[in-house]
Amino acid sequence: MDDLRARYADLADVTAHLDTVQEDMIENARDFMRPEGGRPGGETGGGMGPQGGLAAIAGPSPAPSFARYQANVIVANGAAEGAPIVYEDHPIHPNLMGRIEHQSQYGALVTDFNLIRPGALHRANGGYLIVEARKLLMQPFAWEELKRALRARELRIESLGQLYSLVSIVSLEPESISLDVKVVLLGDPQLYYLLCRFDPEFGELFKIPVDFEDRMPRDEGTARPFARLVATTARQAGLRPFDKAAVAKVMDRAARLAEDGERLSTHLASISDLLREADYWAGERRRRTVTVKDVRDAVAAQIRRSDRLRERVLEEIARGTILIDSTGAAVGQINGLAVWQLGGFAFGRPCRITARIALGRGEVVDIEREVALGGPLHSKGMLILQGFLAARFATRRPMSLKASLVFEQSYGGVDGDSASSAELYALLSGLSGVPIRQGLAVTGSVNQLGQL
Repeated sequence: MDDLRARYADLADVTAHLDTVQEDMIENARDFMRPEGGRPGGETGGGMGPQGGLAAIAGPSPAPSFARYQANVIVANGAAEGAPIVYEDHPIHPNLMGRIEHQSQYGALVTDFNLIRPGALHRANGGYLIVEARKLLMQPFAWEELKRALRARELRIESLGQLYSLVSIVSLEPESISLDVKVVLLGDPQLYYLLCRFDPEFGELFKIPVDFEDRMPRDEGTARPFARLVATTARQAGLRPFDKAAVAKVMDRAARLAEDGERLSTHLASISDLLREADYWAGERRRRTVTVKDVRDAVAAQIRRSDRLRERVLEEIARGTILIDSTGAAVGQINGLAVWQLGGFAFGRPCRITARIALGRGEVVDIEREVALGGPLHSKGMLILQGFLAARFATRRPMSLKASLVFEQSYGGVDGDSASSAELYALLSGLSGVPIRQGLAVTGSVNQLGQL
């Protein structure tokens, strides 16, 4: 013990613990005695009496436990080269704050300091803890306890049963540990804005927002880095190399995912999925490199797995159940486009828009709004359209017309102002008698100045 005290003389808590250990060993000296031929603590036996009766029944006495002299190492970062970086995939309260386990003995739950288990905050203390915000908020008590630990700069291991008086089991109360950790929350921008608005403590604890762009420009400066990204992803995933045309096709798909011909999507999961599927098609054709046909087939397969409703709509149009003209010309009639978003797949559904003109008092009736099937943005687009018509045709005398506009065979409601230009074309065609080509579908909004 003197040698140990000398080794840890600069740590007062350790020397005090050694003093306590020595006192306990003296008080329980019998546990360290090993009888001749026995084990520490001795043992007794039983046997039969001379008449065959039961003379004594005794089992071996339980061996003394020296577990109280052990050291329960919670965290060991001695071999690490720098600050620890911990990613917690399942941020429930025990996984974050630590827990005290129990063992069942003779029908009772018992515990000791050897059953103290660390949490992610213990492992990340002195470094960085990375947690997905949505997973954290979905776990009961985890968010509030994390904030409490960050505010107090200390870490306590407390079971939820004791914390909220749910159980009456006698348990340990480990000392608090000073906490110095950087917590990085990952999540969508909408979740960040909601936390800023509804949780007043969020802005105090998480002061540094980092908003990553999900798109990048599509130009000569980004083409080469994007090609390197494709090559690196393929190499790390063990895929075949992509030729130039295949990389260009992947870039086209990234622009489609960004919904902008001058931008590229930086959603790496979608791009990686496309690369793996294209590699599969190259393997089916026994190619050593991935070609543009493999990428095109991978894109077609992704669409084919999700386009059941689109095919149903096209089938109904081909059968004449949904009335859409794709040839010829018609007055007061135009094809608009309604965007349907189904998970990660979006497509445009053609919708016939018709306008009917009659004498009246300058009214433009939006039938969708009249029957409460038009959303507020659609109604806004119609009112803007009426403002344009009034400025263009009624500056000197009132308009003597009554017009009605409607989305034909639309039963689920319409919203958005992107149909206002198509409605304007249908209205102008009805006023002038000039027919509109039915082989086109139109989308886009118009302002009160007539700009598209």
